[in-house]
Amino acid sequence: MSIIIKPIITEKANLLSEKSGVYCFHVQVDANKIQIKKAIEDAYGVTVENVNTVIMPAKRIVKYTKAGMIEGKKPKYKKAYVQVRSGEIINIYENI
Repeated sequence: MSIIIKPIITEKANLLSEKSGVYCFHVQVDANKIQIKKAIEDAYGVTVENVNTVIMPAKRIVKYTKAGMIEGKKPKYKKAYVQVRSGEIINIYENI
């Protein structure tokens, strides 16, 4: 299984990629920064300068429906903010 699960496409992620060349990816929780850097370089053919990671905690979800209250839980996940060398870009939309 690949270390990179999917790119994160949000308004914040698009602004980061346009202004400073930082791209956001959803990665495996047990992956480290060195593995993430190598996977991005192999997958997209760019030079990675910096990798920052964030583990997003699990969240409790409650929905109120006609049938009653439904409780659930979103699992934790890891985000990686990857900065590429200036002048290089990652075309995220071609692999969706």
